[in-house]
Amino acid sequence: MRPMLIGAPAIEPVSLAEAKLWLREDGGEEDQLIQALIVSARMTLEAYTRRFFVTQSWRLVFDSWPRSVGATSTLAIPFAPFQSVVAIRVFDANDNVQIVPATSYRAPGANDGGRVIFNPAPPAAGRSADGVEIDFVVGYGALASQTPEPLRRAILILAAHWREKRGDDADDPLPKAVAQLAAPYRRERLL
Repeated sequence: MRPMLIGAPAIEPVSLAEAKLWLREDGGEEDQLIQALIVSARMTLEAYTRRFFVTQSWRLVFDSWPRSVGATSTLAIPFAPFQSVVAIRVFDANDNVQIVPATSYRAPGANDGGRVIFNPAPPAAGRSADGVEIDFVVGYGALASQTPEPLRRAILILAAHWREKRGDDADDPLPKAVAQLAAPYRRERLL
């Protein structure tokens, strides 16, 4: 399984204006730095919590269907919060693509990882590598306000911490306040 980001978030959970207010920054000289800190803080906290904060699109690529699909006709999507499946493609030995009809599976949204339930079983992949592609959408929502407030606050605190440190203590773990705010949202690693 190889995950690939195919549609980055259109917005950040914290705006530049919100961050500047938090940082008590009036000028525009550091806008580029502050924006970069917001993105870096979001990505760091997404990795820490194993959740995606704002809507984004991903693709999972498999050489062939995992065993679970053959045994239970269910495929786990280990990304959270799971919103929906956009498309499922299966390639034959001649690299021809077959779109799996949306009427042959269910993919209910979930606050945790998602799942795709097939009925009937999907067609087998014919090529030996990258035979299956699944495009899907994850995140709390398309609006910044849909990201839980503690995670938004953690982004602000982490961005302020990094701005103040400016590279000092590069191996320093997350500040305690950031870890405490994000801890309730942290998913345990299943794989």
